[in-house]
Amino acid sequence: MTTAAKPDQLLFRFRPADSSNGISRATVARLAEQLGFTETQVMHYALRKLASEVLPAYEADDGELTPGQLTAIKQAEPQGRVKSVASSLF
Repeated sequence: MTTAAKPDQLLFRFRPADSSNGISRATVARLAEQLGFTETQVMHYALRKLASEVLPAYEADDGELTPGQLTAIKQAEPQGRVKSVASSLF
């Protein structure tokens, strides 16, 4: 007997009234109507926007450079030479 894999699902319970950390079904329905989405699409849209705002877009680097790394950079590109670029829009 083979069993079909079930899609990932999440039970979502609406709040009786909107609050700073909850939403009512009526508000989701109004959003769906305004956006031309289904209620499920509204939830996916909202979560995607939240993820974009909260989660970093890239992995954190290794932190500040060590003194040895700074020395290697300074040796690779000698310091003290002043270069300037003059430009004009006209």
